[in-house]
Amino acid sequence: MSVKIRLRRTGKRNQACHRIVVADSRSPRDGRFIEVIGFYDPRHENEKIDLERVDYWLPRGAQVSDTVNKIIKRAREGKSRGSATAAAAAEETQA
Repeated sequence: MSVKIRLRRTGKRNQACHRIVVADSRSPRDGRFIEVIGFYDPRHENEKIDLERVDYWLPRGAQVSDTVNKIIKRAREGKSRGSATAAAAAEETQA
């Protein structure tokens, strides 16, 4: 079984929102999945991903799609979209 970490489309027509899921590569885009590990909303520039679960699945052979790979890189750098207010609050508490 080949496992992929990819986007699953949700939302209304012309108002796309995505869940980041771990799924069997043979299942359809919006079909069965193993686990939801985050979400991505390109319209509101908001995203969140559980890096602990990503780190669990990667050594087990999960392949990451291009878009999800970019989201993971931003999350590891602390530059996730929609987290500007969280980063600003963290800076204020440190000062």
